[in-house]
Amino acid sequence: MSAHLVPSSTQVGQPDPKASHDNSSSPPSPMELQPLPKHLKYAYLDAEQQHKKAIGWKLSDLHGINPSIYMHRTLMEEVAKPIRQQQRRMNLTILDVIKKEVTKLLAVGIIYPILDS
Repeated sequence: MSAHLVPSSTQVGQPDPKASHDNSSSPPSPMELQPLPKHLKYAYLDAEQQHKKAIGWKLSDLHGINPSIYMHRTLMEEVAKPIRQQQRRMNLTILDVIKKEVTKLLAVGIIYPILDS
């Protein structure tokens, strides 16, 4: 082995002289986050759409994978009927939080109302 790879006895356990010059007591300056411009958002989404074979957008896009792996089946007796359960009551303090969150998700368009609920 080369002699320059082995640390000398004076180097072992000694602090790095270059590191002592840094002002480690001062916190790092906060970074300002800015919204991404719209043209960059669309460029990023377009890049995903160009590689449709790499990303399975639909179950039919997953070629070469057995459907029994990514699908499940609920096995029921033929005479059994599905039963709709009663809606459960929520704690009133949690109910306000849930309503605000659902309202936000509806406004953004992540969720949408359905007629049979």
